Amino acid sequence: MTASAETLYGADDLTHLEGLEAVRKRPGMYIGSTDSRGVNHLFTEIVDNSTDEGVAGHASRVVVTLHADGSVEVEDDGRGIPTGVHAKSGLSGVELVLTRLHAGGKFGGSGYKASGGLHGVGASAVNALSLRLDVTVKRAGKVHEMSFARGVPGVFDGPGPKARFTRQSGLRVVRKMKRGESTGTTIRYWHDARYFEKGAELGIEAVREKLRNTAFLVPGVTYVLRAATEGAINEETFHYPNGLVDMVDFLAPAGDRAVCDTLVITGEGTYKENAADENGVMQSNVERKAEVEVALRWGTGYERTVECFTNTIRNVHGGTHRRGFDRALLRSLQDAISKTRGLLKPKEDLPTVDDVQEGMTAVIHVRIPEPQFTSQTKDELSTAGITKVIQGIVEKQVKAWTEHRKTKAQAKTVLQKVVDASRVRIAQKQQKDAARRKTALEGAAMPAKLVDCRTTGVSRSELFLVEGDSALGSARQARVSEYQALLPLRGKILNVQKAGLGDALKNAEIASIVQVLGAGTGRTFDISAMRYGRVILMADADVDGSHIRTLLITLFARYMRPVIEDGRLYAAMPPLHKVVTKGRKEETHYTFTEREMQAKVAELEKAGKTIKKPVPRFKGLGEMNADELWETTMNPATRAVRRITLDDVDAAEAALELLMGEKVEPRRNWLVSSAARVDEAAIDI
Repeated sequence: MTASAETLYGADDLTHLEGLEAVRKRPGMYIGSTDSRGVNHLFTEIVDNSTDEGVAGHASRVVVTLHADGSVEVEDDGRGIPTGVHAKSGLSGVELVLTRLHAGGKFGGSGYKASGGLHGVGASAVNALSLRLDVTVKRAGKVHEMSFARGVPGVFDGPGPKARFTRQSGLRVVRKMKRGESTGTTIRYWHDARYFEKGAELGIEAVREKLRNTAFLVPGVTYVLRAATEGAINEETFHYPNGLVDMVDFLAPAGDRAVCDTLVITGEGTYKENAADENGVMQSNVERKAEVEVALRWGTGYERTVECFTNTIRNVHGGTHRRGFDRALLRSLQDAISKTRGLLKPKEDLPTVDDVQEGMTAVIHVRIPEPQFTSQTKDELSTAGITKVIQGIVEKQVKAWTEHRKTKAQAKTVLQKVVDASRVRIAQKQQKDAARRKTALEGAAMPAKLVDCRTTGVSRSELFLVEGDSALGSARQARVSEYQALLPLRGKILNVQKAGLGDALKNAEIASIVQVLGAGTGRTFDISAMRYGRVILMADADVDGSHIRTLLITLFARYMRPVIEDGRLYAAMPPLHKVVTKGRKEETHYTFTEREMQAKVAELEKAGKTIKKPVPRFKGLGEMNADELWETTMNPATRAVRRITLDDVDAAEAALELLMGEKVEPRRNWLVSSAARVDEAAIDI
């Protein structure tokens, strides 16, 4: 960099966004988008705060008013936002939560055991993006008021956002509460259109849907919607004493006659996760308690409706609770079908998760402390431990439902519906396959053994090349069907370093790989046409598995090199050992070598823990159950993978030719000369 270039970029060019400026600078980061969905999200953040009071048992009524001037008012009869002075900031509790990011009562304190909010951003983000926000708090016998203009505290001399504004900090006491007057919080805000796209507005249908859904999930709270239209106030009340049962009836398609009573599943469980304590220090294996509530039924139709919620917040894209529900329902109904005589014909395949959920309407609701989401908009739950909790509860109770004498007849009707759905799916697939042109590669139907994902051609999608059919079974149950596809390989593919392209494509396994990727081979390979974002080689952690990985890497390096050059080829790293401690708080550790296992055992025993012995060793991927395979090898959040690279092309070419080429003599000489470098303790025997 030249001296003149340095002078053009100095400390004065750095920007520090203070207070709520960060929200106004990048609103999409905090509310998801700047279209009508973002405007709707502002309302959601405020009403969720009132709902949290209801969930905690402190509020029984929430009233939402959509005023004719475009403002939104949310009133509850909860405890009211704390009005006392916060010791550290010197601000009242009201001003603190409305003007400071990451401030509130939902960070693991005593305010809320389970809450939809966890970042302390919602209310302050609404304030930052509002022309005016008024708050009234009834608490401790007094009525307090405060106003803000674009997040700045002050006083307006009249109604509406256009009134004259004077900056003034502090909460004002306007009067004493009347006898019998309930405590609570009222917030009214006018969103600032400057921060949203033209035409973005709060949709009354979105408000109605939000209040209705929340009323289903919190049967102890009544929600009232008042909307001003043509000078009149129209009022709707949402209250559903039967909770999720009422919600399932509402969500079921019109005219879809139920084939069974609504099954309600409830339970509690614990899970462990890493979490920060009150000082921000990360603690491992913190025990959490989860409450699970599920309602589901099957109808005569074919549509599937599954709604997921965490602490009353709707998770549009599902998440870890949906994954646990899907696995449990599939496993329990497959087991019931296998045990029921006359349902399946000999050699008929078990139904898939899509078959099981055909015509099903279900609602999944979990309450957990400090939930983790993929974004501030909370569209997808990412708390990993909840998967096993909900899986255990749902699987146990669905199994009991299929076996209990009072419900067995209804359950058998459902099982027959599932089997029929499976047969129809297979018949339709066979018809489609027969209708397709079956040329050598292009235009042919995908291999029957391909377990495809619902999304292809995007960076998130993954194709696992799986060693053997045994591993495919566990992988099929463990995967996320939305973006993880599986292609099982039988045995070892042809060594393409010794064979030409023509011979390679005659090999059934290689032909399947080329066909599934859909991007061609050699000089005609077009990476932009590749159907998956990543390719992951998933073979056993033994000598045969290493050989299979080497053969596959050779295939990609020789005929599909752009996959490696673009950093899209990976090798999975399944563990070799599972070290489990004894006792009430059981711990599980996975290790990848004999030496690492022995070191981990020594470390745990030194810490006073007892190890279950002998330590089990995975001889192959097929020995792992679905949960183990997901956690160790397939979950993007916890797995370890090696990216295959070509940093030194000449060296890579030389290594491939030496190890996989036709000439045997150089390879024998290399093996003999390198024998002394082998670590005998690391040899997999």
